[in-house]
Amino acid sequence: MDQVACLRSVGFETSAISLDALASGTSKVSPLPGSEEKLIYRGWMITPDDYLRLTNAVKNAGADVLISHAEYLATHYLPNWYPLIRDLTPETRFFSINDDLESALTGLGWDNFFIKDYVKSLKTSIGSIINEPSAIRTVVAEMQKFRGSIEGGLCVRQVEDFIAETEKRYFVVYGKPFAALPNEEIPGIVKECAKRINSPFFSVDVVERRDGCKRIVEIGDGQVSDLVGWTAERFATLWVEYS
Repeated sequence: MDQVACLRSVGFETSAISLDALASGTSKVSPLPGSEEKLIYRGWMITPDDYLRLTNAVKNAGADVLISHAEYLATHYLPNWYPLIRDLTPETRFFSINDDLESALTGLGWDNFFIKDYVKSLKTSIGSIINEPSAIRTVVAEMQKFRGSIEGGLCVRQVEDFIAETEKRYFVVYGKPFAALPNEEIPGIVKECAKRINSPFFSVDVVERRDGCKRIVEIGDGQVSDLVGWTAERFATLWVEYS
């Protein structure tokens, strides 16, 4: 609700929609937006099907969304953005849960493996980093147990020697990157990423490796990215600066 208040304080209008009613097709935008206005969704991660339903609900209300269904998937699913910044992020391989995962990981010859599906990693149980290929069976079972399903497929990322406390989130709006602090310098790696990713609004998470090299560890659709390290006030001014 802080974001709503801050966005309203700088002149933006806000509406709400029921995510629970998306599947039934009964979700409606309230209050109705002005005709031909473009709306930005801010909320929980939703499936591609539900995002399509959301965009249809907005269009039925006479408005449109800033982020199309294709643009949502371009940054929400790791396999879609990885090829565009392969040189800026840890090496990643993609698998189906039906693959012989233990053999595949053994064949990679890596010391450690970071496991996630196309969207999220396992943050409970044994966690997302394993050093034995045989542990992949447990990770997959626990992801299915705690998350209900594997979204898309599996991403296996090489583990690099990162300094965890250096991780920062940036937002990019139509190719222009923004930092959590108004006068903060934007790293070159973020500027380069902003040129390569085809989405009007997305987030970029950058961390420093122990050798001093900055690396991108995550890209996400900006609409469903938390304000990690940001204040609601700063997030609202981002849109004022853009507009």
